[in-house]
Amino acid sequence: MIAFIFPGQGSQYVGMGADVAEQYAAAAMVIEQADAVLGIELSRLMREGPAEELTATEAAQPALLTHSVAVLRVLKAKGLQPDVVAGHSLGEYSALVAAGALDFENALRLVRHRGELMAEDGQRVGGTMAAIIGLEKKKVEAVVEEAGSGQVLVVANYNCPGQVVVSGAVSAVQQACELAKQRGAKGSILLKVSGAFHSPLMTGTAQRFGEYLHQAGISDARVPIVSNVDATARSDASGIVRALARQINHSIHWEESVRRMIEMGVEVFVEVGPKRVLTRMLDKIDDTVGAMDTSDGKAIEEVVAKLA
Repeated sequence: MIAFIFPGQGSQYVGMGADVAEQYAAAAMVIEQADAVLGIELSRLMREGPAEELTATEAAQPALLTHSVAVLRVLKAKGLQPDVVAGHSLGEYSALVAAGALDFENALRLVRHRGELMAEDGQRVGGTMAAIIGLEKKKVEAVVEEAGSGQVLVVANYNCPGQVVVSGAVSAVQQACELAKQRGAKGSILLKVSGAFHSPLMTGTAQRFGEYLHQAGISDARVPIVSNVDATARSDASGIVRALARQINHSIHWEESVRRMIEMGVEVFVEVGPKRVLTRMLDKIDDTVGAMDTSDGKAIEEVVAKLA
């Protein structure tokens, strides 16, 4: 079995999509379509930046979806189809497109709106996120419990062994980073985000976006989608919608989602989109399975040559 997995926010970079669009007409058409649907020059922002604008949540989310779907169209044109899909946080919307549960235009509008709401909540209530490196998850959970006393602080992402992300009030996140270092963490990285994603501080967004999701035209999936809010494989539209709404202010269980796909019989994971963040995580989760990326034209051709 082959799984297509899709990266989330943080994988964007200035120049993203340019080489793929130049090499493949199918990819170029997707990027042009994004400009038309959103009514903005997303392609220019992806290609030229500036980085500060591309990193903004309301821009990064549609840019990442567009890049992933552009590569997806190339893979499908070459005859590659997934048996199961999953996406890391925002990447779950690219996974919906891959599974036939959502068309690209509606997905674009969804993630643009999602990004705007998350940015608004971030400005209104504040908060930030940090990756804790080299500390086992149980110890990170203990740090969160101690540092979060009286403030909002949660584990936002269980990414892979040795990488757990915390989210919440700025002072609580900073204290968690200090405590984690004292408890043996190799380090911590404050993330360039506009709010405390996947935490209770995003509850307002989750409620407003949940209403919007029910009108988005999400249908039953043709292949299972493993929802990373609970590592459960789903194909029914109603279940997918509920999981997407919960995802905004609940933890991302990526490591568990990957292990679930392996239990389902997945032998090869293909990361569809920019960079290779998820591919590196896979090496830490289970290095016995195949992991391939599509970060540039050469990598795409290698995937096609091996799997098509």
